[in-house]
Amino acid sequence: MKDQEKKSNDSLKNELLHTRKNVWDRLKDHDLIDAFNKDYATYLDASKTEREAVRNVINLAEAKGFKNILKTRENGDKLYYPLHGKSIALYRKGKKSITEGLNILVAHVDSPRLDLKQYPVYEDQGLALFKTHYYGGVRKYQWVSIPLALHGIFVMKDGSIKDVIIGEDSHDPVFTIADLLPHLAANAQNTKKASEFIPGEKLNILAGSMPVSDDEKQDQRFKLNILKLFKDKYGISEEDFFSAEVELVPAGKSRDVGMDRSMLGGYGHDDRVCAYTALRAILDTEDPKTSALVFLMDKEEIGSEGASGSNTWFPEMVVGEILALEGKDSYTAIRRSLSNAHCLSADVNAAVHPDWTEVHDLRNAAYLNGGLVLTKFTGVRGKAGSSEANAEFVAALRRIFDENDITWHMAELGKVDEGGGGTIAKFMAYYGMQVIDAGVAVLGMHSPFEVVSKGDVYETYRAFQVILNSEF
Repeated sequence: MKDQEKKSNDSLKNELLHTRKNVWDRLKDHDLIDAFNKDYATYLDASKTEREAVRNVINLAEAKGFKNILKTRENGDKLYYPLHGKSIALYRKGKKSITEGLNILVAHVDSPRLDLKQYPVYEDQGLALFKTHYYGGVRKYQWVSIPLALHGIFVMKDGSIKDVIIGEDSHDPVFTIADLLPHLAANAQNTKKASEFIPGEKLNILAGSMPVSDDEKQDQRFKLNILKLFKDKYGISEEDFFSAEVELVPAGKSRDVGMDRSMLGGYGHDDRVCAYTALRAILDTEDPKTSALVFLMDKEEIGSEGASGSNTWFPEMVVGEILALEGKDSYTAIRRSLSNAHCLSADVNAAVHPDWTEVHDLRNAAYLNGGLVLTKFTGVRGKAGSSEANAEFVAALRRIFDENDITWHMAELGKVDEGGGGTIAKFMAYYGMQVIDAGVAVLGMHSPFEVVSKGDVYETYRAFQVILNSEF
């Protein structure tokens, strides 16, 4: 009798309960996972700025036969549309007209960082330093006492561009922000909140300590030595920083994490992990029934504002150009294409940290190794600033993922009133399309060294490829 009851209870559990699955229990080809993540790590290490990320996307896309829509003017089936060198859209033509349906993935290629100010080089107390302005949601104390690399472009008055990277080659010097020693920090730091004990104006980079000459009466001789080095090697003067975009990012490459090498640590997983998996999904898609678009956007970390952000009419521009090549250009056709689309806003979620479980509702949290994370809504407090996915769209995704044996789970971003955040989803929802956030769970999000599961990375790629090849 007890055995029958147990079987009956087990049957009810299988029928009624949803059990979160572990990706490693379901994916057995670990060599395939490792190979994919090695490719991703190569992309990640070479894409520490949004410009580098887009440049590498173009190289990979062109190797797969994609052509620049602004140059080819042909009705091709593999096209890309670059925007200011910082954002890009990739299009894969399907058998149906895009007005009948369009599958979209949208991710972002910018990450929290330190930007140089317009007058960045100065000297103080016999040292040369760089002034910075932090970009996005950095936790300022995490950026001190670590090696930093300088990545940037200088646009000269004649329009020529000079790329500068210092700190990535093993022979390069690196930069750093020197912290205050604990012996002197009692009042200056220790009594303050974590968000306050490294003020933004003290995120100043050590740039050098050698004067340009031995004449102690010479003014600004430490600053001049740094500017002289820039001039000698790159032909750059102080005024050239006005038309430059120079970023300080963590130096060095991503690394395997853990004795079992099951995780990958590095800078910029948020959100280049979703950008790369979305990119690979469209590059590896052949003969889709429904046309596919991938948007890889800038400025998400500061609200998607600005000419290269998602809060622009870039989606309309891209769809309009495609329709124009097909001879169907009209504003009605553009609106119809976008409103009929189905979109995954490909962005990361916060994985449960074992030491900080109190910030999560553990029943509704994202977990490392849980596969793809679907986030029905983001926002703060009462879902403010969010786009919430419609139940019909979630149901369709459940069916598609289960039919294709995708490991996935659903999560919110922390407890109610604990915090929250926003994504690109609301800007895509503006067009009336079906949209939901979907991506990889990350430990240490926004830190200089974020951690993801290799299994989750590969499963997210599989899920994105399934979506681009689906009919809703």
